[in-house]
Amino acid sequence: MVVGSINVDLVWGVERLPRAGETVTGGRFERHGGGKGANQAVAAARAGANVVFIGAVGSDGFGRVAVAELGREGIDTSCVARIDDAPTGMASIVVDADGENQIAVALGANAKLDPAIVERALGWIEPGADGVCLLDFEIPDAALLAAARAARQAGVDAIIVNPAPARAIPDGLLELAPLLTPNAGEATKLSGQSEPEAAARALSGRTRAPVIVTLGSKGAVVVDGERIDRFDAPSVRAVDTTGAGDVFNGVLAASLAAGIELSAAVPRAVAAAASSVEQRGARGVFEMTG
Repeated sequence: MVVGSINVDLVWGVERLPRAGETVTGGRFERHGGGKGANQAVAAARAGANVVFIGAVGSDGFGRVAVAELGREGIDTSCVARIDDAPTGMASIVVDADGENQIAVALGANAKLDPAIVERALGWIEPGADGVCLLDFEIPDAALLAAARAARQAGVDAIIVNPAPARAIPDGLLELAPLLTPNAGEATKLSGQSEPEAAARALSGRTRAPVIVTLGSKGAVVVDGERIDRFDAPSVRAVDTTGAGDVFNGVLAASLAAGIELSAAVPRAVAAAASSVEQRGARGVFEMTG
């Protein structure tokens, strides 16, 4: 189950990213489905998982399109709430010729996802349920805590928290021993440590669980107690890095839900994320290994 954001992405491709106050012209425009939660749900479904998505959209045309796109991926969208007093979340993404990006997000209905919606959606989970709960930080803390507590009470196999965009992690969430998956910048912001291994170790000390720090083209580092593992990413030609972290998290969740050990799930997710940057859009097709 994925509890998170769902957006519509408005994407501009330009030769270079604009500086502050600068206008860059001559680019191309595309619209894609987006939102960290929805992107991760799509990646998990494409990796072979049965996925239920819990989130919120506005009662507008964008919301209907966004939900329909998830449905076409085979994702159960029956738990997506329609919010009358907020628009569907939107993201403005600028991508340069090297695949680097700048992103601004208006959360819209995502900010209205509340514990009542989440608890109703997760009320069907029975104790001892198999599976994984995947969360992101584009929804409010109260919704995150409600989802994590329901998942932990049901005894799911793992709670994965992608703390992006980074903000203070609620103490109540840390107490549930989630598997954190920040990128290097987020890990530094959350831990105060500039070196990925040190940041992962500091965060693992707070969660009492493994921490995975994704390193972009350099792969990922995993700290699990005294054990530190590094996993290199395959060499690829990046066209658009938007959503690579979401592919990583979705494939990681699908792999763990399938019973694959963490030590094998992480390199599988790294390879999928690397493959995804060879195409445009946050939901680029990726290749699976292992």
